[in-house]
Amino acid sequence: MSEEFPAPQLIDDLEQHPQHDNARVVKDLLAGTLGGMAQVLVGQPFDTTKVRLQTSSTPTTAMEVVRRLLANEGPRGFYKGTLTPLIGVGVCVSLQFGVNEAMKRFFHQRNANQSSILSLPQYYTCGVTGGLVNSFLASPIEHVRIRLQTQTGSGSNVEYKGPLECIKKLKNNKGLMRGLSPTMLREAHGCGTYFLVYEALVANQISNNDGLERRDIPTWKLCFFGALSGTALWLMVYPMDVIKSVMQTDNLQKPKFGNSISSVAKTLYAKEGIGAFFKGFGPTMLRAAPANGATFATFELAMRMLD
Repeated sequence: MSEEFPAPQLIDDLEQHPQHDNARVVKDLLAGTLGGMAQVLVGQPFDTTKVRLQTSSTPTTAMEVVRRLLANEGPRGFYKGTLTPLIGVGVCVSLQFGVNEAMKRFFHQRNANQSSILSLPQYYTCGVTGGLVNSFLASPIEHVRIRLQTQTGSGSNVEYKGPLECIKKLKNNKGLMRGLSPTMLREAHGCGTYFLVYEALVANQISNNDGLERRDIPTWKLCFFGALSGTALWLMVYPMDVIKSVMQTDNLQKPKFGNSISSVAKTLYAKEGIGAFFKGFGPTMLRAAPANGATFATFELAMRMLD
């Protein structure tokens, strides 16, 4: 790349990062956990609406889903199955952020004799790696959450009386890891986009303000950058998320949509056309901004407090 068009310097390149710092790893994981918990608390009502739209067997709208949910289950219905993601997503986001940061340190060390600047593909690769590692944890956690979210009964009429019973039944049916393949594809490309967009926005903010440090960026801007990053993520992977949701709500013994990404996609398209892959898109995009804004803002603020 010529001197007239230099490689963009992202925020990591402007700060000192020790290559082996156990304390930094602990901080990354703890701050990521808090960010993930904030994401769940802010985004759960949107996510419940999205999942019910994605898995509805009849045409419906987000407003109709919300109306029925409030009428039949009350406001608490939006937070059905929240305990599992509150703990699980906290751990998942912790893993995403932790692996992403570790990979950035790896590339800094590998580039030591060439350049201290990571390329955009390297930043994307950092996010991809974090997403792939996280998918093995995210898949079963989301499977349990989706099974609980899509229950419409109450009391003794429900199939799963809680996350532990749900996990037990899924394991007995050898279906706990169902949906792993689409989760891996969604997490890899999604997280690659997610972290790349966020780091680029932060770097641009610093490069346009001489003397500004990362810790000095206002919280509202961190929320805004996180919102844009989350929006970019879902624009990239939404159809794959629909396929995953359908796989994870299908009958475990005799799945109507098949057991592979291709079979689910073919069946969905045959039944409902291209629109099937965008069911629940509205609530997801509405959720993306506040949930991911809260995630990154909480992560950054936690890192500042832990320094």
